[in-house]
Amino acid sequence: MNLSYLPAEFRRRFQARPRVFCAPGRVNLIGEHTDYNDGFVMPAAIDFATYVAVSPREDTCVSVYSKTVGEGFEFDLTQPGRHGGWRDYVAGTAYALQDRGMKLRGANLYIDSDVPLGAGVSSSAALEVATARALLAAAQTLYDPIEVALACQRAENEYVGVRSGIMDQFVSCLGQLNHALLIDCRTLDYEALPIPVGVGMIVCNTMVRHELNGGEYNERRADCEEGARTMGVKALRDATIELVDRCSRILPDRVYRRCRHVVTENGRVLAAADALREENCKRFGELMYRSHR
Repeated sequence: MNLSYLPAEFRRRFQARPRVFCAPGRVNLIGEHTDYNDGFVMPAAIDFATYVAVSPREDTCVSVYSKTVGEGFEFDLTQPGRHGGWRDYVAGTAYALQDRGMKLRGANLYIDSDVPLGAGVSSSAALEVATARALLAAAQTLYDPIEVALACQRAENEYVGVRSGIMDQFVSCLGQLNHALLIDCRTLDYEALPIPVGVGMIVCNTMVRHELNGGEYNERRADCEEGARTMGVKALRDATIELVDRCSRILPDRVYRRCRHVVTENGRVLAAADALREENCKRFGELMYRSHR
């Protein structure tokens, strides 16, 4: 993305010289709907990113303009609340950083992005993480990637209303070039796994747009939590396939099928990690096909 225009455009709008921060989108190679069940995932950062130019202010106001959507708004750091739409990803991130004890100050933000919106490559997490990095820099507050990932997840859960897991924000903070990231979503331990030399990822945009805040995502999570309660485990991470199948008669069919997917998917992620370590791409691909089915 050519950002040569950005400093001059920022100065024209805010009469200040900016610093620029970015965060990438992601694809998830394997580990679907496991992150909010304390499970294992394996995403990878992609070479599309959200960029946030920033300059500090002397008050508690944050003035925001997004070139991506062609709109701007302002909010006060001392008055947490909902603002609606894309604004909640920005303002919610600021409030969530403060909720976790990070000090902020007022700032001017100019946002641009080449992460496709609604395409399943986590434009929301890229926006949250890039915003967090910019706001922390403006306040001269230490950037801790795991703390920032947790704050950005809180922003999405509490201020946007999507009960997402930690995967998207975590890989946007900690993804590495030419690596997949194996994440334990309970302990937050992670391992960067090299993608074998000579292997490339092709990410295809089907142009089918999704909206996480449409309710289906939260419904899936609620089904998984119902299944875990019925089986008497803390999270589906703790269930075995034998336990899931034993409870198939008392679980609603949809809940049963979702629980069965999560439990078997955790095993596929760990097997896929072994395949990458061994540079066994054929095996990795077979596991991806099983995950899709």
